[in-house]
Amino acid sequence: MFTRDKTKRIEFGGISVGAGAPIRVESMTKTDTRDAPATLGQIDRLTEAGCEIVRVAVPDMGAAAAFGEIVAGSPVPVVADIHFDYRLALAVLETDVASVRLNPGNVRKREHMQAIAGKVKEKGIPARVGVNAGSIDPAVLERHGKRTGAALAESAVNTVRVLEDFGLEDFIISAKSTDVFVNLEANRKIAEELPYPLHVGVTEAGFGTSGVVRSALGIGMILSEGIGDTIRVSLTEDPTYEVEVGYEILRASGVRRRGPTVISCPTCGRLEVDLKSLARSVAEAVKTMDKDITVAVMGCAVNGPGEASEADVGIAGGKGRGVVYRRGELVRSVPEEELLEALLEELAALG
Repeated sequence: MFTRDKTKRIEFGGISVGAGAPIRVESMTKTDTRDAPATLGQIDRLTEAGCEIVRVAVPDMGAAAAFGEIVAGSPVPVVADIHFDYRLALAVLETDVASVRLNPGNVRKREHMQAIAGKVKEKGIPARVGVNAGSIDPAVLERHGKRTGAALAESAVNTVRVLEDFGLEDFIISAKSTDVFVNLEANRKIAEELPYPLHVGVTEAGFGTSGVVRSALGIGMILSEGIGDTIRVSLTEDPTYEVEVGYEILRASGVRRRGPTVISCPTCGRLEVDLKSLARSVAEAVKTMDKDITVAVMGCAVNGPGEASEADVGIAGGKGRGVVYRRGELVRSVPEEELLEALLEELAALG
């Protein structure tokens, strides 16, 4: 099986994907692409949130006309998301687009794929082949009879083989379903058959708690098998929140950390400090730091001192007071109202 350290490395838009490169966090703009300033504004906010690749829908020629301005103004690689009309792909390929995503379920004619492949090869950029459970190649779907992981994988692999016949050598591939187990099966099969980087996610995951949980489980299961080179969390939410959740999934999966990890206890009847407010204040204070450290915010004497002492910096509250640890050592005891300030001082002392 091809896994993260064995996939082919793809260079595009100034970043690396695959072959042990950091797992990249993507998102997709939700503005009207024809409005280039609004789209660029959202891309800027996504970049500030840590987004490393942004996908932009190209639903019509009006959107294609705005694409050059969007690509020129974006600080991160822009992938054009194409469905149905191959001419949209040809139009955006006249810009400095980083990659073009094609859906095997709705861009199927061989001559259209050949035309796109010719332009992609001429530009020297990778192709994105992205299939969703809702848009599997009809011939493949009929053969399988239902939207299985095997059908998703076959639809993606068949398209890659056709594009390889036209001379393409660099791909990023995705196969997504709302069913996390269908997702897992599809990505396993593609990883077994192709050496190219895989973009993973749970399509149409939903919103709120259910969307986050579905995304975390679906993406996390795939990452736990050593599969996946980029991820996107697909939520009915602001796209910057997708990026935030994406990094938390990578952190929890143990494959990439970005900035401090803040842990805090769930609280119980032993609690004697305002832990919720304190934890939120700590998280807000450290979110712009780039240190790969663990910060513990604990609420009582049962697990608090032990957990806090295991972190790089930790605090454990008591009745009106709290203790501060730095890398396993108890460094001081302070009044509750000084805990946040004391923790930030210890963070600064880490250098």
